[in-house]
Amino acid sequence: MMSYADLEREIDRATRSERLRDWVLGVLDDVAEVRRSLLAVRHPLGFTCLPVNRTGPDGICVHAWPAEPPAVQPTTSTVHSHSWDLLSHVLHGRIRNELIEVTEAPADPAWRVYEVHSRDDVDEMVATDRLVTATTATVETHSAGNSYALRAGGFHTSEVDAGQPAVTVVLGRAAPGSCDLSLGAVDGRSHRISRDRCDVAETARMAREIARLVARG
Repeated sequence: MMSYADLEREIDRATRSERLRDWVLGVLDDVAEVRRSLLAVRHPLGFTCLPVNRTGPDGICVHAWPAEPPAVQPTTSTVHSHSWDLLSHVLHGRIRNELIEVTEAPADPAWRVYEVHSRDDVDEMVATDRLVTATTATVETHSAGNSYALRAGGFHTSEVDAGQPAVTVVLGRAAPGSCDLSLGAVDGRSHRISRDRCDVAETARMAREIARLVARG
């Protein structure tokens, strides 16, 4: 079993890592054969998350975008920022990150900032008094074999090309004092949304499908 530090070193190499790929395939095989107790979660932003280790300040997940992802209709928007520093390695496909510059604009806002407080499978979207505009600063594309980092608090979107599945292994390290954020309607209200957690059989099926993609590279 590779530790968080082991995975961090492999991802930091920013090259195709057979050791990293083999570790992920081993995890997926354990999930598929129900030797590892975890349930996949369909994320509101359109990907499936396998939470490999989500205890403590460091987290390890496998994220997979299907070839035909469901239509994403978030209650706020796809523009968001994490409360944790993200380090990711693309195992299959291609990820496009749009980095967003957010500017305070209380007089003429385009968006309201919402805090996202997650507990179990419920996200509480809390409307704040912060009113902003948002513009695209940079667009980055990362293909299989590439690694990338996103700092805590950095607004962005992450997407895949239509018809092209993608798989990443993601490390997250909590940044003290940070909060998950999303941009939403200026006139929106606080609300709650539920994440869709898969059952054991569906999680096993997804793990097999993801493993086939990772094996192809």
